[in-house]
Amino acid sequence: MAMNVGKNDLVVVTGAGGFIGGWLVRHLLAQGFRKVRAVDLKPREQWFQLLPDTHNIVSDLRTRQACADICKDAAVVYNLAADMGGMAFIETHKAECMMSVLINTHMLMAAHEARAARYFFSSSACVYPVGKQASPDVTPLREDDTYPAMPEDGYGWEKLFSERMCRHFHEDYGLATRVARYHNVYGGHGTYDGGREKAPAAICRKVIEAKLGGRNEIEIWGDGEQTRSFMYIDDCLEGTLRLMQSDVAEPINVGSSQLVTINHLVDIVERIAGIKLRRRWNLDAPKGVRGRNSDNTMIKRLLGWEPSIRLEDGLERTYRWIHDQMAGTAGKGGPARTELTLGTN
Repeated sequence: MAMNVGKNDLVVVTGAGGFIGGWLVRHLLAQGFRKVRAVDLKPREQWFQLLPDTHNIVSDLRTRQACADICKDAAVVYNLAADMGGMAFIETHKAECMMSVLINTHMLMAAHEARAARYFFSSSACVYPVGKQASPDVTPLREDDTYPAMPEDGYGWEKLFSERMCRHFHEDYGLATRVARYHNVYGGHGTYDGGREKAPAAICRKVIEAKLGGRNEIEIWGDGEQTRSFMYIDDCLEGTLRLMQSDVAEPINVGSSQLVTINHLVDIVERIAGIKLRRRWNLDAPKGVRGRNSDNTMIKRLLGWEPSIRLEDGLERTYRWIHDQMAGTAGKGGPARTELTLGTN
């Protein structure tokens, strides 16, 4: 059943100060939604995108009362709030990642009590068993590969438990929940340094640092032959909104199926930058699983769509944005806050 929500109904977006959440708020406003409540734990000056005509709230959603307050009168809830980052973070902060279960649990309770029409949870490909991701020539991961469960320790277990919470709130209380298993989302207006960045942003930053600093070397974590697929933010938003409008109640992959090695990812960024660097492989650095790719059979069958933006095209846009932050007036380090004029991406 399609989501029957009007442009004057209240939409709540948590994690709105972060990468995907900031873009989602911007997209909803551009679509004409007039009541968007954006929420994040970070101070507003640290939000990646602080948008006009939005009720921007700083709140700790690990507490039940905070979730009840921000869900009051909500018609739709998008929960993207989590304590997370790239492999360097999730491998060394497992307890912190697990604590995000408090956010989703309290948000589900609050959305149910507010009689929200629909609830979205941003899950992750980290829910898939690590044993199915032991080879670079990985078989693309299907939704039914999840069980028997042995997900990424810490972060993956939290996401999988929260998926089950969404399922049971739907079964027991009738809350219409939608769950997207995101596969490595990247793009501008996101983290590119500090330890929480993911591979595309990290590689862009390292290449830019080498180019601006006159160095001819780049460090690659692992041997560079580990494989991943990477989804550009525009595809992420399109998939999220299509899922929310659908009657698909089970978790579904939202990710690109374009598989690349990390070494090839570096090749692409080098071509964009017009530079060729000497490579130094750090075999002791966090590497994550050996291979991961998205099987998009289910999303094509149920939504008639799959991510289609080529990695080469998305990386060029991402590289240009990060380069502007590092070489321009925004300077390097920390989120570059942008107050944007609304328009289409």
